Amino acid sequence: QVQLVESGGGLVQAGGSLRLSCTTSGRTFSSYAMGWFRQAPGKEREFVAAISWSGLTTYYAHSVKGRFTISRDNAKNTVYLQMNSLQPEDTAVYYCAARRFQLATVVEHDYNYWGQGTQVTVSS
Repeated sequence: QVQLVESGGGLVQAGGSLRLSCTTSGRTFSSYAMGWFRQAPGKEREFVAAISWSGLTTYYAHSVKGRFTISRDNAKNTVYLQMNSLQPEDTAVYYCAARRFQLATVVEHDYNYWGQGTQVTVSS
Protein backbone atom coordinates (compact mmCIF):
# COMPACT_ATOMS: atom_id res chain seq x y z
CA GLN A 1 0.00 0.00 0.00
CA VAL A 2 1.31 3.41 -0.98
CA GLN A 3 0.56 6.40 1.22
CA LEU A 4 0.85 9.96 0.03
CA VAL A 5 1.05 12.97 2.32
CA GLU A 6 0.78 16.50 0.95
CA SER A 7 2.06 19.61 2.67
CA GLY A 8 2.75 23.24 1.90
CA GLY A 9 -0.74 24.58 1.37
CA GLY A 10 -1.96 27.77 2.95
CA LEU A 11 -3.26 31.28 2.42
CA VAL A 12 -1.42 33.60 0.04
CA GLN A 13 -2.19 36.89 -1.66
CA ALA A 14 -2.67 37.10 -5.39
CA GLY A 15 0.68 37.19 -7.14
CA GLY A 16 2.33 35.18 -4.41
CA SER A 17 3.94 31.75 -4.44
CA LEU A 18 3.63 28.45 -2.65
CA ARG A 19 5.43 25.14 -2.95
CA LEU A 20 3.51 21.97 -2.35
CA SER A 21 5.25 18.76 -1.40
CA CYS A 22 4.01 15.20 -1.53
CA THR A 23 5.97 12.51 0.23
CA THR A 24 5.19 8.87 -0.42
CA SER A 25 5.85 5.69 1.47
CA GLY A 26 7.21 2.57 -0.12
CA ARG A 27 10.26 1.64 -2.13
CA THR A 28 8.71 1.91 -5.57
CA PHE A 29 8.28 5.68 -5.75
CA SER A 30 10.92 6.01 -8.45
CA SER A 31 8.96 3.74 -10.77
CA TYR A 32 5.69 5.67 -10.40
CA ALA A 33 4.49 8.58 -12.44
CA MET A 34 3.09 11.33 -10.24
CA GLY A 35 0.43 13.94 -10.69
CA TRP A 36 -1.21 16.92 -9.05
CA PHE A 37 -4.92 17.56 -9.30
CA ARG A 38 -7.15 20.16 -7.67
CA GLN A 39 -10.77 20.62 -6.76
CA ALA A 40 -12.34 24.01 -6.24
CA PRO A 41 -15.59 24.42 -4.29
CA GLY A 42 -18.55 23.28 -6.35
CA LYS A 43 -16.38 22.02 -9.20
CA GLU A 44 -15.07 18.72 -10.46
CA ARG A 45 -11.53 17.68 -9.67
CA GLU A 46 -9.21 18.70 -12.49
CA PHE A 47 -5.73 17.91 -13.70
CA VAL A 48 -2.95 20.35 -12.84
CA ALA A 49 0.42 18.77 -13.62
CA ALA A 50 2.11 15.39 -14.01
CA ILE A 51 5.62 14.02 -14.21
CA SER A 52 7.07 10.75 -15.43
CA TRP A 53 9.11 8.43 -13.25
CA SER A 54 12.37 9.89 -14.50
CA GLY A 55 11.27 13.49 -14.33
CA LEU A 56 12.09 13.96 -18.00
CA THR A 57 8.49 14.30 -19.15
CA THR A 58 6.02 16.76 -17.67
CA TYR A 59 2.50 17.84 -18.51
CA TYR A 60 0.59 20.92 -17.42
CA ALA A 61 -2.95 22.15 -17.61
CA HIS A 62 -3.27 25.15 -19.88
CA SER A 63 -4.42 27.29 -16.98
CA VAL A 64 -1.19 26.81 -15.01
CA LYS A 65 1.41 26.46 -17.73
CA GLY A 66 4.19 28.98 -17.27
CA ARG A 67 3.25 29.59 -13.62
CA PHE A 68 3.50 26.14 -12.02
CA THR A 69 6.41 23.71 -12.12
CA ILE A 70 6.28 20.05 -11.15
CA SER A 71 9.46 18.27 -10.10
CA ARG A 72 10.51 15.20 -8.16
CA ASP A 73 13.33 13.94 -5.99
CA ASN A 74 13.35 10.16 -6.15
CA ALA A 75 15.94 9.93 -3.39
CA LYS A 76 13.47 11.64 -1.06
CA ASN A 77 10.33 9.95 -2.40
CA THR A 78 8.90 13.40 -2.91
CA VAL A 79 7.19 15.29 -5.69
CA TYR A 80 6.84 19.07 -5.65
CA LEU A 81 4.56 21.64 -7.19
CA GLN A 82 6.03 25.13 -7.29
CA MET A 83 3.21 27.61 -7.81
CA ASN A 84 4.03 31.17 -8.80
CA SER A 85 1.86 34.15 -9.74
CA LEU A 86 -1.06 32.62 -7.90
CA GLN A 87 -4.51 33.92 -8.65
CA PRO A 88 -7.83 33.61 -6.77
CA GLU A 89 -9.00 31.06 -9.34
CA ASP A 90 -6.19 28.77 -8.16
CA THR A 91 -7.98 28.39 -4.84
CA ALA A 92 -8.71 24.71 -4.35
CA VAL A 93 -7.80 21.57 -2.49
CA TYR A 94 -4.71 20.18 -4.17
CA TYR A 95 -4.25 16.41 -4.37
CA CYS A 96 -1.15 14.40 -5.07
CA ALA A 97 -1.59 11.15 -6.98
CA ALA A 98 0.62 8.20 -7.91
CA ARG A 99 0.33 5.98 -10.94
CA ARG A 100 1.70 2.43 -11.00
CA PHE A 101 3.36 3.06 -14.33
CA GLN A 102 6.38 5.04 -15.40
CA LEU A 103 4.59 7.22 -17.93
CA ALA A 104 2.50 10.12 -16.73
CA THR A 105 -0.95 10.95 -18.00
CA VAL A 106 -3.44 13.77 -17.50
CA VAL A 107 -6.33 11.42 -16.79
CA GLU A 108 -7.53 11.22 -13.20
CA HIS A 109 -8.65 7.60 -13.45
CA ASP A 110 -5.16 6.48 -14.50
CA TYR A 111 -3.85 7.21 -11.00
CA ASN A 112 -3.99 4.48 -8.37
CA TYR A 113 -3.15 6.22 -5.11
CA TRP A 114 -4.24 9.57 -3.71
CA GLY A 115 -3.31 11.83 -0.84
CA GLN A 116 -5.77 13.55 1.47
CA GLY A 117 -5.27 16.93 -0.11
CA THR A 118 -3.96 20.29 1.04
CA GLN A 119 -5.90 23.54 0.90
CA VAL A 120 -4.57 26.45 -1.13
CA THR A 121 -6.39 29.75 -0.77
CA VAL A 122 -5.45 32.79 -2.82
CA SER A 123 -6.90 36.11 -1.70
CA SER A 124 -7.44 39.02 -4.08
